[in-house]
Amino acid sequence: MTKGYYPKKLLVEGAEDKRVLPELLELNGISWGRKPVFIQDCEGYKNINTDRISTELQAGGLTNLGVMIDADNCPSERWQSIRNSCLKSIPDMPKKLPDTGLIHTTDGIKFGVWMMPDNKIQGMLETFLAYMIPDSGEALWQYAQYSATAAKNQGALFRNKIAKANIYTWLAWQEEPGRQLHQAIKERILNPHHPMAQVFVQWFKSLYDL
Repeated sequence: MTKGYYPKKLLVEGAEDKRVLPELLELNGISWGRKPVFIQDCEGYKNINTDRISTELQAGGLTNLGVMIDADNCPSERWQSIRNSCLKSIPDMPKKLPDTGLIHTTDGIKFGVWMMPDNKIQGMLETFLAYMIPDSGEALWQYAQYSATAAKNQGALFRNKIAKANIYTWLAWQEEPGRQLHQAIKERILNPHHPMAQVFVQWFKSLYDL
């Protein structure tokens, strides 16, 4: 592959996505040694929801393009927003985001959208990763959520990122406290084979013909 030339790309909101996905996909049978898909950190949703998608689709040599975004607090509004930004270059963009993620062919390019956590409910990457907490850790997970909420009530300064506070609280109480999200997957503190993770992995494999 020529330096700087990537026929298969995935646009993500941040660096955490870029760190987490290779670990998750590697443990689900997608060898990441030769980087089959280039993951582009767009440094925030606002930098995806502009003319970025149209620009990428017009790039020569592109065969597969994916977009992974967070639903945040309003999934329907977030989907409508990203759909509107795509209509310029994909006039037949579906009106509804499938529960299993969008895969749509436009001008010979496979284009896909996944909205974290599951294309339906509000949330983000950390909400998706919470699905992967093993059953053996469920009681501690419930207590971590309670503790994060209690901390918020006592003046903790995080605002609308309760999902982040929840999972990092839970990770702080593992055998090796304070593991990062990608490390937690690599070390199987989080279960990479959870059924919810498999839905995402299947979307990824189908989108990128892997």
